[in-house]
Parts: sequence; C-alpha cells; structure tokens
Amino acid sequence: MIKKFLIFSLMAVMLASVLAACSGSEEASGEDEEGVTTLRMTWWGSQSRHDQTQEIIKAFEEENPDIKIESEFTGFDGYFEKMAAQASGNNLPDIMQQNFGEYLNQYADKELLADLTPLVEDGTIDVEGVSETIMESGKKDGKLLGIPTGTNALTAFYNKDMVEAAGLDLSDGEWTWEEYEEYATAISEETGEYGARLMEPKNLFEYYLREKGEKLFNEDGTGLGYEDDQLLVDYFERNLALEEKGAVPNYDTIQQIKGVEDELIVRGEAAFDFRWSNQATALDSSAGGKPIGMTLLPGENNDQGMYLKPAMLWSVSESSEHKEEAARFIDFFVNNVKVYEIGGSDRGVPIKEEIREELSADLSETDKKVFEYIEMVTEHSSPIDSNFPPESSEILGELQKIDELVMYGELSAEEGAEQFRSTVERVMAR
Repeated sequence: MIKKFLIFSLMAVMLASVLAACSGSEEASGEDEEGVTTLRMTWWGSQSRHDQTQEIIKAFEEENPDIKIESEFTGFDGYFEKMAAQASGNNLPDIMQQNFGEYLNQYADKELLADLTPLVEDGTIDVEGVSETIMESGKKDGKLLGIPTGTNALTAFYNKDMVEAAGLDLSDGEWTWEEYEEYATAISEETGEYGARLMEPKNLFEYYLREKGEKLFNEDGTGLGYEDDQLLVDYFERNLALEEKGAVPNYDTIQQIKGVEDELIVRGEAAFDFRWSNQATALDSSAGGKPIGMTLLPGENNDQGMYLKPAMLWSVSESSEHKEEAARFIDFFVNNVKVYEIGGSDRGVPIKEEIREELSADLSETDKKVFEYIEMVTEHSSPIDSNFPPESSEILGELQKIDELVMYGELSAEEGAEQFRSTVERVMAR
C-alpha cells in the first residue's frame, strides 16, 4: 500500500507544474470577516456544462448568501491528473465531481473522500425516496463517498437521416454486432462518410464482455474477470475490419476531435457514436438540427450488457474544513428543481422522483428523449458491476494504449490481448 501511495504521489508531483495553468482558482477555502465561507469546487465537462454549472452556482449563492463558491473546471482529459496533484499537496477542493468505478475506488483506497453518511442522517443532505440501488453506487466499504448527480447509461447515438436513408430502423434496440458491422459498412459506402466512430475501449470493452456474460474484473477485484483472451481478440478484430473498409476512422482522425461538440456525428461525418446518455445535450446543441436518435448498444444479449450508472457523483474531500457547507451545495443540487431546469439531463436524469415529475411537463426535446431512453434502459438492463480495483484507472489507461497499438498495426489482435492480460497481472502484483 505504501509503495502504491508513493507512486501516486510521485506522478502527482511530476504533473503539478504542468497542470498549474489549468483554469480556475486554487486559493484555499475559508471564512472571511463577514462570516462568508468560501468553498472550492471542481468538475469536468463540455463548455455547455461549464456555463450551466456557473449558473447553478449563482442560484445556490443567491439562496445561501453565507457561502461563496470558487469554481475550477477542465475537460475530462487531465481532470484526474489535476486532482492527483492537488491530493499530493493536501489541497483537494471542498466539493469535487467524482466518477463511479475506477476513480471512486481509487480515492476511497487512499481515504481522500469524506464519509457523507452523518450528513445524510442529520438531514443536511436529503436523499429520502432515492433508490437504494442508486445510492449504493456512491458507497465503498460501508462509507457513502459520493451522491449521484443523476442516472446515466451507455447509448448508441445515431444520425436518423443517415440510418433511414439506408432503410434501417433501430428504435427498438434489437440489433446484433454482425448487424452493426453490416449497417456501418453499408452507410459508409452509401454516403461516403464514416458508418461509425471508432469505439473507445475503456467503457465499450467492458460492455462487450457483459453482453457475452463475462466481467472485466473478477468478483473480489484482484484480477481480470474473463479467462478467454479470444474475447478481446474479437473486439479488436471487429474494429480492425471496419477500419480497413473505411467504415470507422483511425486514431489519427480521432485524436483531432476537440471535445464532444466537435464529434464526427455532430459534423454529419459518422452515423453511429457509442457514448453516455448525458452527453445528448452537448451533441444536440452542437449538431445544427441534425436528428440524433438514441437506442441500445448492439448485441444478442444487450439486456445483459446494458446497465444504469450514476452519471457522476458529488464528493467532499476528507481534508475539507467546511464539510457541512459543502454538503449544503450537494443538497441544493439534488433537491432544487432550478438545477435541472438550468442543466437539463447533462448530469443524468434526476435521482429524485418528485424532481422528475416536476420537470416532466416542460422538458426540452433533448431531455424528453433522454428521459425516455433511461426508461428504456431500465427495462433492458442488468445490475452494474462495482468490483473495480483501485488500480483500474491505470489498467484502463493501458487498455487504451494497447488498443491504439493494435489499430496502428504495431501489435496483432492476439498480441494485444496477451499484452493486456500480462499488463494487468503486473499492475495487480505490485
């Protein structure tokens, strides 16, 4: 454990100088002479999320004049490196946007997050009526380390015009991987554009395994959850075959994309894009009126592969001297309908039924689409896997690197699958 913490700290120190230029203030939080407490708060996201969150903070401060929030935000890339640097300096923000799975468990392992259980029990954070399944997603080792911002699910976004031009109807979510490959190829040949965006492996290989009845990690989080490397070979080879046909782009194209608003589906240059449902707002707002539909991911057993997850979580740092004030913001976010009127479904569908009902009569077209999609996934999904080990963010980063090497032809699919297994075994053995 000590060795792992030293590695974590060393990486953080190396990154600190690079990340010092990231947006926002890093002044210490505290209370001024007039009794106003200043909190530091950080999140990742698109520009539209940044704008919405600033508006939500303004609404909170108007109702809570004794609290001022200094905001810090970035895109997802670099967010957790910045958090690692701040953790190393014992300078984590009071309130932080946290990610379910690999990152929550990593921070929990280092005891960097406050247990919010007492603040729920004394009523500072009101989560009455929220599904216990939803609340469980923020727990680790019996501690409540994050409050979900909303409910989320993987989605097959698709350009309705391009799909309908090919004579396809995907609205019921019943399509196999073979049909996905057939459709992506046909659309590419018909339109001259990409049939699909190249899948990113961090989330989609896990889905691919679940759909096959397997898991990425074993039950106690001490190793891989699948025995047959042919599963990863098949995943690689599906992408390679589509890339060779020109139906999906290579990494040279992917690496030029400047965020969600710049994605190929937004530009009308790809028909399919698999990503999280809460990104519908950013996609629709940037797509210039292109009709973008949402349906289940492919697979003969996609009921088994699909799952609901917290879009993200709000956590409070263990080092914060103002945990109660930080909890008051989380309570505001969860229970005030203004938050969702401003932010829509960008951080997921609200976790409280009364908020969902209050919003239902006046939803935007995008939010209505997302709400209906989450209902669809609720009926076609299985419980989420929560057995991510603390090392999983590093492991998923290695999977991303190996995926690139395979797609560039520097490793065969078989070599990539073998290298991933040996890498996981090495990381887990440290």
